[in-house]
Order: sequence, then C-alpha cells, then structure tokens
Amino acid sequence: MFWTILLLATALRFFLLGIKPPHFDEGINGWFVDQMLKNGFYKYDPTNYHGPLHFYVLFLSQNLLGRNLWALRLPVVLVSIACVWLAMRFDRVLPRSVARLAALAMAVSPAFIFYGRYSIHEVWLLLFSMMFMIGLLGLWLHGTVDYLWYTGIGIAGMILTKETYIIHLGCALIALPLLFISMRIWPVENPEPMKRKWTSIDLAMVCLVGVGAIIFFYSGTFFHWSGIKGLYQTFHVWFKTGRNGNGHEKPFYYWLILIGRYEWPVCVGLVLCGFCQLFRNISLRYLAITGFGIFFAYSIVHYKTPWCVISIIWPLIFIFGSFILIVPKRWLTTSLAIAALTLTTSLGWAISLNYFRCSTFADFGWNPEKTLATNVADFFWSEPYVYVQTYNDIYKLTTPLLELADADPKYYHITGHIIRASPYPLPWILDDFPRIGYYEHASYPPTMDADFLLVQEDKVAEVESKLHDSYFTEPLTIRPYQDPSKLYFRASLFKNFFPGKAPDFVGAH
Repeated sequence: MFWTILLLATALRFFLLGIKPPHFDEGINGWFVDQMLKNGFYKYDPTNYHGPLHFYVLFLSQNLLGRNLWALRLPVVLVSIACVWLAMRFDRVLPRSVARLAALAMAVSPAFIFYGRYSIHEVWLLLFSMMFMIGLLGLWLHGTVDYLWYTGIGIAGMILTKETYIIHLGCALIALPLLFISMRIWPVENPEPMKRKWTSIDLAMVCLVGVGAIIFFYSGTFFHWSGIKGLYQTFHVWFKTGRNGNGHEKPFYYWLILIGRYEWPVCVGLVLCGFCQLFRNISLRYLAITGFGIFFAYSIVHYKTPWCVISIIWPLIFIFGSFILIVPKRWLTTSLAIAALTLTTSLGWAISLNYFRCSTFADFGWNPEKTLATNVADFFWSEPYVYVQTYNDIYKLTTPLLELADADPKYYHITGHIIRASPYPLPWILDDFPRIGYYEHASYPPTMDADFLLVQEDKVAEVESKLHDSYFTEPLTIRPYQDPSKLYFRASLFKNFFPGKAPDFVGAH
C-alpha cells in the first residue's frame, strides 16, 4: 500500500510535466533566478511576499540541468511527492489506516497534483507546515529528539518560504487552549504528554540550525545583510495587501467554492471537523481544530489566489481519513465504498484538469442575471484552478525563435521588441536572447524595425506608422485579463515558417 500510493503520486506529478507553458509566477521566479546568476545572490524584497529558499533551490536546479521548464519545475515536483510520503509518516502519530487514506487523497487530489507541477512557493509551505505539525504531535506522544528536529525545521522552513507562516503558527497556538477545553468536556487517549527525551543541547542545536538557515538565506548568503530586516518589514505591506486584495480579492466563501468543485474528500473532512469531539485520538482532535482555524483564517483574508488552497486543506484530508474510526463497524463497508467513489471522482477531476484543461481558462463568477441552471453549468465547466495561466498562444512566438536558435546559435542574437505591459513569462523563456528589449508604458525602442515585435493592441497603430520592413503577423494573447497583442515576424528571416504566404504587413519604404 505504501509503495502503491507513492508510485501513483509520482506518476501523476511527472506525467507530461511540460504540457502547459510557464505560468506568470513561474516566469517571475525564473527571472529572479536569472538575476541571481548575474548578481551572485538573491536580494530579498519584503514587498515580494515570498521568502528566499525557493529561489536558491531553483538556482541550483537550473545550473545543474539548464534553463528549461523541467529544471524549473522538478524541485517542486519532488517536494510534492515528499509531502505524500510525509502524510504516510503521520502513522507514527495517527492510526496507520487514517494516514494511508489521507496520503491516497493527497496523491489523487486535483489541487495537490496541479500545484505540485508549478514552480511556486506554496508546495514548500505545505511540506514545512506538515513537518511542523508532525513534530508537535510527535513531541506530545513520543517526546523524542527527531520530532524536535521536525518542529524546528518546519518553523524555519515556513519562515524561509512565505509570510503566511504567521497564520499557521498562530492557528496552531490558538488551537492549544481550545484542545484543552475540549479534553475537559470529552476525554481523549494520551491526555498527558510523554516524558521529554531530548536535552537542552538538542534544543540549542535545533535553534542554531534554524536561525542560521534564516540568516544565511535572508542575508543573501551574507552579501545583503539588510535583507534580514525584511523579516518584520514585510508584514506592513502584507497586512495591507491581505486587507485590500489588490486585484485578487475574493469573497469569504471562495475556498468553499473551490473544494466543492474539486476536493470532495476535503469537503467530508471539513464537515467532520464539526464532530471532532467524537475523536478519542488527541492528534486527530488537534488537527481538526487547527485545520478548521486555518481554513477560517484564510477565508477572512481578502487577497486569495487558488494555489494557496494546498496550504489550507491538508489537515482536512486527515480528518477525511478519520471517518473509519467513528463509523460503526456494521456500516464500514458502505462507508469505504463511498470513500472509494469520492477518491475516484477526485482522480477523475485531476486527470481532466492536469492533462486536458490545464491551460484553458473559464473562471467562474455567479451571475444573478443568468438562470440557476446556467450558473450551475458554468460552475462545473469552469477551471478556477487555472488562474492567470499563460495561454498556448505564446508558442506562436517562442517556437520559431527557439527552433532558429537551435538550428544555428547565431540567431540567439536576433533583435526583438516586446512593446507591452507585463510580458511574463517571456523574459525568462527568452533570457538567452540578449538583443530583445522590453518596453512598457510610454517607452519605445530608438529604431522600431526588428526581426520580430510583440505589440500591445492599443499601441499597434503607432508602431505600424514607424515600421518600414515587411512582416508576417499573428494575433497573440499571453494570458487572461490582459489586452491582446499583435505579433510581427520579419518576412525575410521567418519566411520558412510561413511557406507560400505573402507578408501581412508592408511598411512604408
């Protein structure tokens, strides 16, 4: 069972890993790594909302494997698989059947697979928050030094990953007195902590390693000491963003919509949190209280992006697995059949999302002017996890450029003008082309003609009035919520990509 779950998780995360183009955030992260190569370190910016660890791991991956999509995504895929492995390691603090069922739910979950194939920070936060939790529970039940290391590395890792660690630490702390009150009302097994089996020296070593790692990475490997101040400076900006939304504001019930659409085992877990008093296992009861608290806290924050869901829902999959402990034995077969159907449905959503609809976009918004049936149909047809995802349209530009450069390296030095706002992920994909310029707002290149141009729709007329050469043209849209662009290829250079076609635009000679 252990290896079956792990192999299933691995296959689902590696299969067709490069099927979708780089996401906007992946392009940003890759670009930061490119700057590290030029600067020698990562300069932490407290307004970036993300810690430095992910960038250093990507830096290592790209330098070992090259600048490609697999190198960009491979570290996160491995971490996502490690999270499934760690879920099964919870059998040290939970009944084995609960841990295995939770790990299976994570292995086939649309969210854990989809965002486990994105080069973003959230999977790291998932790993370290799970380490932190198994460490806390292990210290209570076993008291050994290895759980002290789990706890310390979990806290340090969360701090190195993302500022939302404060939510996870806060909810874990608030859950402690609630658990104490709960135990007074309805007793649990193992209400007293196990005798401590670690020493003050062990604690000092854990703290030294954790603090040392935080200083090492936030200081830009000792080249940017002012980055350490960002540890507290970031919260001023972060609280303001969380309150205002900054274009990503969502309603309170947003996470309920997502799990209702994709994560049916999580829905079961969320409902069972209301019956946490029935859990005689102290770990399950604490996970239920903490998990509901995290879900509620993230619901309050106005700034919501769907990839955060994996950091929110992971405790609830263990509560889903706990139903086998509270269901009467005479109903166990029926309950297992329902669980199997739920997990099969989750796997079906995951396959559809990850391999067939991973770069389409049909965001859902309830429209009161539409009928109920239409709204329901729109809801089930939408893919809200596919959020500001880059369209396959960018291949219209990147495929010809990369094919030319692969055939003859001199074409890495072709000239290009990208005249539009927010062109990511193109700056990362095309970073090996040193003569491509990026122009936003009112800036323009000194000479408008180039081997190719990508021009924002509202600037097309002005740009075309200054062109003198002949070009093949195509419409191109990088991602949703963005004005479309027009793509120009110099006819004399790209004629082999348009056989038998006359140039679409001829400038004033």
